Amino acid sequence: MTSYTSTPLFGGALIVDLPTSFADVSTIRQVPDHQEVYLDKDGFTSIIFDMTERVGLPGTGPAVDGAALTTHLEDIVDSDDDTVKVWNTSNTQFSKLPEGIPAYTLIATQTPPPQPGSKSPDFTAIVLTLIRLERDSTDVLVTINVPHIKGEYTEEEVDMQMGKQGKLIENAVEHAAKIWETFKIKDWGLFKEV
Repeated sequence: MTSYTSTPLFGGALIVDLPTSFADVSTIRQVPDHQEVYLDKDGFTSIIFDMTERVGLPGTGPAVDGAALTTHLEDIVDSDDDTVKVWNTSNTQFSKLPEGIPAYTLIATQTPPPQPGSKSPDFTAIVLTLIRLERDSTDVLVTINVPHIKGEYTEEEVDMQMGKQGKLIENAVEHAAKIWETFKIKDWGLFKEV
């Protein structure tokens, strides 16, 4: 069972429970002001909180918000060479956000072209959650990147087409669910700075 700890983000403007095995990357390297990055000390998974300017048309709904989710995913994968496949998209409920704030989550995989002898991942799973704060002209992205490196996971456990996510992706989904349950905005003034 994963243990979690209450973690302040962006100077305490946001608070969320993160796995205790994840470390703040800003203690070892520079991170942009609009991001908070946490890395699993026992693996390769990262959790990134990103404040961005709201993209897309005004309003909300499946078409507008779906297009925004696609735009953000394309920005994250940022490559024409890679194969990206979205496996699942769903509405997401955050327990500690005001009623009516739209949020969505997708699970995707990004598979780089094979590079013999390389230590690059076989593929990276991406659990991307988008929170749409139209009033604040902000999109909050929570991205959990899960590199699958040969020898670091059991290949037979993962078959996305058959619905088998494997332990690493299951852990990422568990982390995402904890974030949906505990993510709280303590200082809405944060979004005036984006």
